Amino acid sequence: MQGILVRDWTTFDQLSLTDVPEPVLDEDRVRIRIQAAGVSFAMSLVVQGKYQRKPPLPFVPGTEVAGIVEAVGPAARRFAVGDRVCAVLDWGGLAEIACPREVNVYPIPDSLEFHRAIAFTNSYATSAAALTWPHLLDVRAGQWLLVHGAAGGVGIAAVEIGKVLGATVIATAGSASKLDTARRHGADHLIDYRREDFRERVLALTGGRGVDAVYDPVGGDVFMQSLRCMAPEARIMPVGFAGGEIPQIPANILLVKNLVVCGLNMGLYFGWSPTDLRYAYEERMRAHMRQLFDWFEAGRLNPVVERTYPLARVFEAMDDVLARRAVGRVAVVMDAEAARLQTT
Repeated sequence: MQGILVRDWTTFDQLSLTDVPEPVLDEDRVRIRIQAAGVSFAMSLVVQGKYQRKPPLPFVPGTEVAGIVEAVGPAARRFAVGDRVCAVLDWGGLAEIACPREVNVYPIPDSLEFHRAIAFTNSYATSAAALTWPHLLDVRAGQWLLVHGAAGGVGIAAVEIGKVLGATVIATAGSASKLDTARRHGADHLIDYRREDFRERVLALTGGRGVDAVYDPVGGDVFMQSLRCMAPEARIMPVGFAGGEIPQIPANILLVKNLVVCGLNMGLYFGWSPTDLRYAYEERMRAHMRQLFDWFEAGRLNPVVERTYPLARVFEAMDDVLARRAVGRVAVVMDAEAARLQTT
């Protein structure tokens, strides 16, 4: 089968499409004919060996896929041949076939296209956990939520879920077109951080009080300035560092305003941790994904995959991600999904 193979740590543009071995269908695994796979900034770090988790060389990169079940292992009980699913992988997504463990496979609604389904296991699962779990941001109706990078994959998801929860959402982004995307997904207030001081605008919008929760996939100075426009007892979550700089958190500001900084690595729940906890969290994650798909079928979530590419053009897909050109997610499509998108 065709795929991308990482033999040594390198930059993504140095890789190539080649023949790769088909994965083995072990007892507890599900064989999926991949229809769509996600491409992300984290993937670019993984192939360089710069991510917190290093797969054993050689490996096929890619951790999120959607497709059709072709076979199931003898210990797999939840799925049957022909089922439409999305899945989280340890690695192996940028190829024609994957064999994830059944614990990390989820049924998708018939109304959800494969290329949009890849947004749920990463962007939407992360944003929903961040905003709803009690030990994290725990956003409630009537609160103010500040979402940075609001036109990216996790940003759009956070805006939509914030509105589902009844929050007033302030969205920041770096252009008028990206802000328009945030508006169309439900944001109540828009701030172009390249043209305005978002700290001053947030304080003005909230009558000087500040926001109750901050969702920050950017990091750097954006995180630092966010601390200065938060209400007492507010919470802030760094979701990633797309801006390239990991902030050093000033504890004195946390102390003076009784602020909470909380972290979220969704990999802990999907098995990407030194101690594999995916089975301990299986029921929580299945309920989590069911809630997301229920919201989708109710018309409350609308994942954006602005650009799709065939597997042979995956390098263009990664260029879009690294240059932050795309709104929402970027996906690689294969098989029937690629053919369908070519004709629509």
